[in-house]
Amino acid sequence: MKLVSAVIKPFKLDDVREALSDIGIQGVTVTEVKGFGRQKGHTELYRGAEYVVDFLPKVKIEVAIDDELLDQVIEAISKTANTGKIGDGKIFVMPLEQVIRIRTGESGPDAL
Repeated sequence: MKLVSAVIKPFKLDDVREALSDIGIQGVTVTEVKGFGRQKGHTELYRGAEYVVDFLPKVKIEVAIDDELLDQVIEAISKTANTGKIGDGKIFVMPLEQVIRIRTGESGPDAL
């Protein structure tokens, strides 16, 4: 089992969720986050004053999946979230040792 975390631009969330649904992913956790990478923020003008925005709004998507779905999930996220511009985001893949469904007590791949 794997835990796939992707940090993407907020306006791409619906497209990515739809792409994941199309390949059979049923559960997704979404968190609004802030951060920066190579783009290092930007400057904005507010009421005549210029200020630096260090952390940009992003969305973090987390999906727990079986190993055989990994390539499909990565492809769906990377194709759908890609705008070709800086700040498109990153995908992180981590091993997932155990999953337990609280309601039924199921564990392992059955709990996904």
